[in-house]
Amino acid sequence: MNRVCSIFAQVLCLLPRSEFEQAVKKHAAEKHAKGFSSWTQLIAMLFCHLGQAKSLREIVGGLASSEGKLKHLGVQKAPKRSTLGYANEHRPWQLYETVFHQVLNKCGAAIGSSTKFRFKNKLVSLDATSIDLCASLFDWAKFKRTKGAVKLHLLLDHEGYLPCFAVLTDGQVSDIAVARKLAFQPGSILVIDRSYIDYKWLHRLGEQGVFFVTRMKADMKYKVVRKRQTPRRGPIRRDEEIVIRSVKYGLELRLRRIVLRDEERQETLVFLTNHMGLAGSTIAAVYKDRWQIEIFFKSMKQLLRVKTFVGTSANALKIQMWTALISMLILKFLQWRAKFGWSLSNLVALLRYQLFVYRDLQEWLDDPFQPPPALAPLAEQLVLGF
Repeated sequence: MNRVCSIFAQVLCLLPRSEFEQAVKKHAAEKHAKGFSSWTQLIAMLFCHLGQAKSLREIVGGLASSEGKLKHLGVQKAPKRSTLGYANEHRPWQLYETVFHQVLNKCGAAIGSSTKFRFKNKLVSLDATSIDLCASLFDWAKFKRTKGAVKLHLLLDHEGYLPCFAVLTDGQVSDIAVARKLAFQPGSILVIDRSYIDYKWLHRLGEQGVFFVTRMKADMKYKVVRKRQTPRRGPIRRDEEIVIRSVKYGLELRLRRIVLRDEERQETLVFLTNHMGLAGSTIAAVYKDRWQIEIFFKSMKQLLRVKTFVGTSANALKIQMWTALISMLILKFLQWRAKFGWSLSNLVALLRYQLFVYRDLQEWLDDPFQPPPALAPLAEQLVLGF
C-alpha cells in the first residue's frame, strides 16, 4: 500500500519551505523570535481559512487536537493562543505578500495562459471591495464616523482568473487613487467599472499603449465624429467614434461608444473603449467577463475568514487578508487540478474535513466519494453483511 502524508501536508507542496525561509530572511520576520517560527504561524493562519476556524482559540485548539499529525507539516507542536496573537500583531505582514507572489508564480506556471478570447492581448480586471469593521475596535481603519472599513484593491488576471496584484487600504481611499499608482503592460486590455473614469488617467493609459473597456456614465458629454458599421442582426445597436473634451485637464479623448441592447433584461448598455480594432460584440463580451472579479470577491468573503478577524491591529488584519489570498490561490489550483467538477464552495466544505486525513490528494480531488483503498474491502464486507 502506498504511504502518503496528510492532505494538508500535500497541499503545502505549493509553498516550498526553502523559498519560504528565504522570504523570512528577507523581511527579518523572526528577529528576536524565541521558538515560534513563521512557518508555524503560516500553518495556523491557513488552518484558519481552510479549516474554517473562527477565532484564535479555535485555531490553536484545532491544531492541538491533531498534534500527532503536525510533524508532516513541519510543525513540532501547536502554538499557544497568546503566542499566535502576539506574532500576528508584531511580525511583518509583508512576508505573506511575498509568499503570495511565490504561490502565484507556481499556480500561473501550472495553469498556463489560455483564455476564452481569440485576441492575444493580456486581459485584466481592476476593482475594489470594502469590508466593514467595528469603528471602536479597528480605530485605525477610517471610513465613516460610526463605522470602520478596509478596502481590498485587486487586479484579476483572466488567464486562470488568478489575482496578480492586491493592496489593502482604509475605507476612505478611493478606487481611482490606487489605480493611478499602477503600471500596466503595453498592449494589455484593462476592464474597469465607472468608478475608475478619470479623463487624465484614461488619457495616460492611451499614451502608455494600454487599452481599456468600461461603462459610460449617463451625464458624459461627447461629440460623434464617425459612425462605424454594425451587424444587421445581433444586440449591437450602435458603434461610434466619439470625442470627449476635458476643460479641466485641457485634453481630448477619442474613444469608441458601443451601444448594446439586452433583450432578456430589457436594458441598454453603453460601453467605452479606446480599442479600435476589436468587434463591438467582443468588447461587450470582454466587459461581461469582468464579472469574474465580482465572483472572486464573493467567494473570498463567503468561504474564507475575511469578515471576522482574529486580531484587531492593522498588522494582524493584513496578515489574515494576505493568507486568505494565498488560500484562494491554493483552492483555485486544486479546482483546476481535479477531474471532478468541484465548485469552490463544495471544495472548501469538504476539504476542511479532510485536512488531516492520510490519503492521496490527487485521488481525492478526482473522486472524493470513493473510499480509500485500505477501506474498500471493509466497505464491501459491510454491504454483504447487511
